[in-house]
Amino acid sequence: MSEIRLTVNGAKRVVTVDDDTPLVWVLRDTLALTGTKFGCGMGVCGSCTILENGKAVRSCQIPAIEAKGRNFVTIEGLSRDASHPCQRAWIEEDVAQCGFCQPGMILTACGLLREHPDPSDQEIDAAMSDSVCRCGTYPRMRKAIRRAAAALRARKP
Repeated sequence: MSEIRLTVNGAKRVVTVDDDTPLVWVLRDTLALTGTKFGCGMGVCGSCTILENGKAVRSCQIPAIEAKGRNFVTIEGLSRDASHPCQRAWIEEDVAQCGFCQPGMILTACGLLREHPDPSDQEIDAAMSDSVCRCGTYPRMRKAIRRAAAALRARKP
């Protein structure tokens, strides 16, 4: 067991967990941030995606000891009221069906838009191809990402 200091959603946190506990379980079980989902546990499905310094990362692949001193944002930290442009776009384009994979998808989209503010369809497809949606809402995801990209560009001075 180690005392791990990390920042989650802007708040400095200290947790005492086994060093090899995947960050997804630290977030869900220790910090009660259940928006981050556990899917495959192998970094393949994308359900556990969170942001680190604006970049999408798979929390199931980060042992707690490696999270020490790092800064993460979960879906709960993106906005409290679903007002972030990616969240709004997901709602407006009616992307979610079952919703299980959506927090990871939204954060993957945020990471994409940070790197590519006006992504091509190919860039969207490449970024989202590592996220598995059993409902198959990929066409609506692409529309939502385009909508979010436009909203984010409009917000910049």
